[in-house]
Amino acid sequence: MTNKVERAIIMAAGLGNRMKPVSEHIPKPLIKVNGKRMIETVIDGLVENGIEDITIVVGYKKEMFSQLLNKYPELNLISNPYYEQYNNISSLYCAREKLDRACMILDGDQIIYNSKILTPFFEKSGYSAAWVETHTDEWLMQEEGGKVVSCSRTGGEKGWQLYSLSRWTNEDARMLKKCVEIEFASDNKQIYWDDIPLFLHADEFELGVNPISKEDITEIDSFEELKMIDASYNKYGEGK
Repeated sequence: MTNKVERAIIMAAGLGNRMKPVSEHIPKPLIKVNGKRMIETVIDGLVENGIEDITIVVGYKKEMFSQLLNKYPELNLISNPYYEQYNNISSLYCAREKLDRACMILDGDQIIYNSKILTPFFEKSGYSAAWVETHTDEWLMQEEGGKVVSCSRTGGEKGWQLYSLSRWTNEDARMLKKCVEIEFASDNKQIYWDDIPLFLHADEFELGVNPISKEDITEIDSFEELKMIDASYNKYGEGK
C-alpha cells in the first residue's frame, strides 16, 4: 500500500552549541551555507513536492524565524518552551497534535541537495537512510526482509546510516503521539524522540528503510564541518 505524507514537522528549537561562534547570534537552521539558509533547502524541497502544511518547532532565538513568514506565509510556528531543559523529545511533544495523520518529521539544520528524497509517497513508516560499507559513527540500522531489525547508536559498518528524515503512516503517527505523551509524562525528557520507535517502543512499529544517497543530503554537525562546506566562515577563526 502506498501512503502519502499530508504534513511536515521540522525540528528547529535547539541551541546549536557545536556551531559556535556563528550560532551565538543566529539559530543553527537559519545559518546560511553558500548563500542559502539550511532550513530553506528543507522548506523549498517540501513545497516542490506538494507538501505545504509545514510546522516548524522553534525555541532558541525563536523570534528570528518570523522572517521566514515573509517568504513562506503558509508556515506554522510552534514554540518549544523546554528547549533549554530537555532533549528533542520536547519538540515533538509540543507538536504532538500534528501527529494525527501521515506526516514527515525532519530536522531544519540539514541541507537538502536532492529534493526528490522529500517525495510524499512511501510504503512503510521509517527513516531515509544511506547504505554504508565502511565505518560510521552515526546511527546505523540493520534491515532484514524489508524490516528494520536493529539500530546502533554508536554506528558500525555495513548498514543503513540513518538521517533525520522520516515518514509515518496515519496509524503510526498516532501511535508515535501516544508514546511521546507516555514518555514525557514519565519524566523521560532527556531522550531523542527517535529513541521511541527505534528502542523504547520498537514493538509498536514495523519500520522500513527509504533508501537515499549520501550525496542527497548533508547534516552539518559542527563549526569545523561548516567551514569545510562554506569557506566564507573561515573569517570566524576556530570554533569554540
